[in-house]
Amino acid sequence: MLKPIGIIGAGGWGIALAKLLSDKGEQVTLWCHGAESYRELLEKRESRTYLAGILLPSSIKFTRSIGTAVTDKSLIICAVPSHTVRGVMASASSYVSSQATVLCGTKGLEEESLKTMGEVLAEIFGDPQRQRHAFLSGPTFAIEVARGLPAAVTVAARHEDIARDIQEIMSTQNFRVYTSTDIVGVQMGGVIKNIIAIAAGISDGLNLGHNARAALITRGLAEMTRLAIRMGADPMTLAGLPGLGDLVLTCAGDLSRNRKVGIQIAQGKSVQEITQGTRMVAEGIRNTRSVYMLARSLGAEMPIVEQMYKVIHEGKKPAEAVRDLMQRSLKPELS
Repeated sequence: MLKPIGIIGAGGWGIALAKLLSDKGEQVTLWCHGAESYRELLEKRESRTYLAGILLPSSIKFTRSIGTAVTDKSLIICAVPSHTVRGVMASASSYVSSQATVLCGTKGLEEESLKTMGEVLAEIFGDPQRQRHAFLSGPTFAIEVARGLPAAVTVAARHEDIARDIQEIMSTQNFRVYTSTDIVGVQMGGVIKNIIAIAAGISDGLNLGHNARAALITRGLAEMTRLAIRMGADPMTLAGLPGLGDLVLTCAGDLSRNRKVGIQIAQGKSVQEITQGTRMVAEGIRNTRSVYMLARSLGAEMPIVEQMYKVIHEGKKPAEAVRDLMQRSLKPELS
């Protein structure tokens, strides 16, 4: 039996998931924050800002009412940027049924509190509802998912039956969903990979070569795993789709917003210039500070993240950051 689904957030990822589920025959309502974006979706059934050329099925309902988007929905998918999750989901919470499952597709930490999206949702909905929260992550560019190209992701929930339920709802011929109970590992892989992707973009922008990019990806995975383990994650999760898979895609894919940010930094643009020049959110910019501060508080050594923090927030020259990474004290690889 089909379940009514509410998707909160009409950026590229929210739109792609709406199309995926609607094409499968699910009943989808998509919440859009901006009036201009809402009109465009309603009139053109296309978002030229986020997913140009993707025409959306007539069965998708669009709304600017958060209550309409989530009332009487069995599954609610959060697809807004991390810095807006608390405000948006708090406004939705009073309309959400206690029997509804909330699936978070947002990758990031809350900037000031350094909390994961799971911790934020638990504070909003109350501790008992944590059992019905799940988290979606993996190597996915929204435009490719919207086009129906093959992709694989992981859904994590505290209880396997919740994860399996979402797996059944979201799986299609070209969208393969795996399950996990490691909610920390699945979330943190999606956070840290964006910062490493900025570093990879800087490396590519400085023409440092394929060897340098491969080293950044590999050592970035080590940093990602180190911090996630401190937070209670299973290291094997970081070797899978939410960790290594997403890291490779974001560091090497030409569609990666975070990699593009790194390339622009290497070209001499300031972070302010880069962010003012696009409506697309590169979560790595915001999360560099959050992850850096979290790593310090937990005593996790993350030299790539530290250098990216200094480049993005302290104005350090990218070439100097590369030099300092290469000249760190020598040590065993697995330490």
